[in-house]
Amino acid sequence: MSELLKVGVKAPDFEAPDQHGNKVKLSQFKGKPVVVYFYPKDDTPGCTAEACNFRDNNAAFEKKGIKVLGVSVDSVNSHKKFHDKYGLNFTLVSDSDKKISEAYGTFNGSSDKRVTYLIDRNGTVAHVYEKVSPKEHGAEVMKKIEELKLL
Repeated sequence: MSELLKVGVKAPDFEAPDQHGNKVKLSQFKGKPVVVYFYPKDDTPGCTAEACNFRDNNAAFEKKGIKVLGVSVDSVNSHKKFHDKYGLNFTLVSDSDKKISEAYGTFNGSSDKRVTYLIDRNGTVAHVYEKVSPKEHGAEVMKKIEELKLL
């Protein structure tokens, strides 16, 4: 298993389908802070709590020009069901070939570890959450973005 990315390194660009099958590239958000959060599995208790917390905080992220991307190795179809079931208002990226997870060091052999990366407007890793409390994570991330002055 590869190591997690460190603060200060360039975040690897990626291209993968979202919950609608549309291509998403990290580089398309250059100039804006991006939250890339990896999670183990769609529609499981911890992952649902985390996604719903990002959903509930997403208006504040969008207002500040911050893009939220949820990434797991689940399929586009699984992401679509999860997205629709909980009314998620941000992008879910399907990493079914595990290339993104491997590049970011989050793949643990069968799924993703719960890890969040804050990426600054220049595409550099500004903060890494190795321990995530799913229920409050969206609010916690917003506070850290303000603290690091990533806006």
